[in-house]
Amino acid sequence: MSTATFHARHPGLVWSNSQADDASFPKLTTRTFLALWLGLAAAITASAAVTLHPADSPSLRFAASQIEQAAAVRQAPLPATTLEVTGKGVPQSYRLERAGGTIRVVGADAIGAMYGGLDVAEAIRLGTLADLKEGEHKPFIAQRGIKFNIPLDLRTPSYSDNSDAFQANLPEMWSREFWQEFFDEMARNRFNVLSLWNLHPFPSLVKVPEFPEVALKDVLRTRVPFDENYPLNGANMFRPEHLKDVEVVRRMTIDEKIAFWHDVLQMAKDRGIDVYWFTWNLFTYGAEGKHSITGSQTNPATIAYFRASVRELLLTYPQLAGLGITAGERMEDRKDEFSKERWLWRTYGEGVRDALKQQPGRHFRLIHRFHQSGLGEIFTEFKDYPGPLDFSYKYVVAHMYASTTPPFIQPLLKELSKDRRTWLTVRNDDIYSFRWGDPQFARDFVKAMPGPDMLAGFYMGPDGYCWGREAMDLEPQTPRQLVMQKQWFSFMLWGRLSYDPALPDALFQRTVAVRFPEVPAGKLLAAWSAASRVFPEITRFFWGNIDLKWMPEACLSHPSFKGFYTVRHFIEGEIMPGSGNLDIREWRERLLQRQPMNGTTPLEVAANLRRHADAALAGVVELRGAVSPPVPSRELRLTLGDMEAFARIGHYYAAKIEGACELALFDATAQPEHREAAVKHLEAALGHWRAYATAYTRQYKQPLLYNRVGWVDIPKLAGKVADDIQAARDWKPGSVKPRPAATRKSSIYGQ
Repeated sequence: MSTATFHARHPGLVWSNSQADDASFPKLTTRTFLALWLGLAAAITASAAVTLHPADSPSLRFAASQIEQAAAVRQAPLPATTLEVTGKGVPQSYRLERAGGTIRVVGADAIGAMYGGLDVAEAIRLGTLADLKEGEHKPFIAQRGIKFNIPLDLRTPSYSDNSDAFQANLPEMWSREFWQEFFDEMARNRFNVLSLWNLHPFPSLVKVPEFPEVALKDVLRTRVPFDENYPLNGANMFRPEHLKDVEVVRRMTIDEKIAFWHDVLQMAKDRGIDVYWFTWNLFTYGAEGKHSITGSQTNPATIAYFRASVRELLLTYPQLAGLGITAGERMEDRKDEFSKERWLWRTYGEGVRDALKQQPGRHFRLIHRFHQSGLGEIFTEFKDYPGPLDFSYKYVVAHMYASTTPPFIQPLLKELSKDRRTWLTVRNDDIYSFRWGDPQFARDFVKAMPGPDMLAGFYMGPDGYCWGREAMDLEPQTPRQLVMQKQWFSFMLWGRLSYDPALPDALFQRTVAVRFPEVPAGKLLAAWSAASRVFPEITRFFWGNIDLKWMPEACLSHPSFKGFYTVRHFIEGEIMPGSGNLDIREWRERLLQRQPMNGTTPLEVAANLRRHADAALAGVVELRGAVSPPVPSRELRLTLGDMEAFARIGHYYAAKIEGACELALFDATAQPEHREAAVKHLEAALGHWRAYATAYTRQYKQPLLYNRVGWVDIPKLAGKVADDIQAARDWKPGSVKPRPAATRKSSIYGQ
């Protein structure tokens, strides 16, 4: 859609990328003015020192500004650099050429040239420009994305709005400044897909002529406290009582909202980022009760409304790359004309077709999730889809920080081909608080993904925490840091290694050295990697597949499931399929029957945890003592604090597993020495938990409300940890449940 066409559809609006008239932005401070002035000066200098072809490419101009800023910060001479686009080669690829003191970046497209320019900027910043080699570069994985559950409005909630982080971030979703910062970080880390997930976003995004009452004005947030007693499938996320105390976050007409999202999508495009909206079904938040719309799957008005809304979404936002759809969480498993897949085709499929009839030649991707669906039905109902149709699979269920080779997708691979490819949903419901950093884990994980003949791309992210601005730090910056900035190293690892897994550890060590010059980089990276291995180790051993079943930061599940995991839960727990671990009951059986151990035993897992934790903690102690000057930077201090927290809870899990093993043996043999040993291990576990709580609350708020596990209060959970000690003292032999013959149903379409 051209600017003229946009104004014709939305008369009276001013198309602008300016933030000056945006009331959501803070007043211009001296610091902000200085930063803007320096940025302008850098851009002017870059335009003179860096030659761009084409000169008006926003992507190339961004790369040029990064080159200039890196030289200014480093106080280094600016090399003569040319960034150019040829239109030839693999998308996003580029070639670096050097001749004398000049550098030439030749991109197949503007995105490839931008990435090459960012390589130059990085080399200047790290002081390694002399070592920057000539060569060809192309993406290992073509589409590298972020999964972002987006809280748009009280009336159009995300899947996760009943949590502190999502409520804190709702205003940020309507800030141009936030999105520009976000897209800049994505580009630096080579992410090129943003998937925005919402239960029913249409009333906050479009005007539908046939249903004029649906479009919402203003942006609302409730002041009514949320709790942990919401359904876990997205139902009742908006309640009438929420309207009893409402805050107007932004006063906006629907036309102003449309103009806002046009700007956001253009910002993304300027950084080489494709944006997709994802929905769950069947939800009608913001539309329920208007024009006879209901949540009924058989309601003709609802079907017509969804179809028209999808049509208008495409017509309103020509920059939108595609849609992702889900046959759940609230759909009836019908076998008639209103079956899930027929309903999705009549709404989303036909809505896209309606729009594309008015926009012939538009390339619009539909991503159909496997969740609560089946491949055959999808192909039957969507056989007439007029564009690329991909699928999406929960690759690691909810835990990317477990195994580098998750097994769940293996049965599905035989169904995939170059014409039938899947995206991977790489869910991170493991780490919300801490800064993670293990290059080898990320590299191995990426390299083990299916190849390009089966894989369209991936998007990683949580359901249980908002990846907007951090909302838990006790020493926040102003404004609060993006999660992507706070956890900068993990985002760098996942983004950069998914573009090029051959990047050497030397790059990451040098990056850490420049970021933290106060300490030896090699020792910091070694300790950081060790700390980062704690959660994968424990999650492979104690497996709760979906997010509400396992939060390793707190040894917790949702209270409607099991709540805090006790020593009994550990004895009777399951291991991650394909992990090679033995659970405690199988280990006990083999031990007592003198059978060979055909996997990693629980005690070996505990030893691994202790080894990771010891290495991390020793590194933290040494690094704190080696800081020069004596006062570390805020970021280094907090990074070491996160590493200590990983180590403390690693020690806790090691002692808990050892206590559970001894108690399991007492359960089978009634030998009191095993119970006595269990008590000692569990007493040690309590000490480790208290040390963990101290490390955690030194940096983070408690309690916090999370969508998937409810209230988390790590110091208060010490009471639950202590209960394990008494449970061991009171244990009656023979009370462990028998090990089930099968612990998991096999499914290629869901978990």
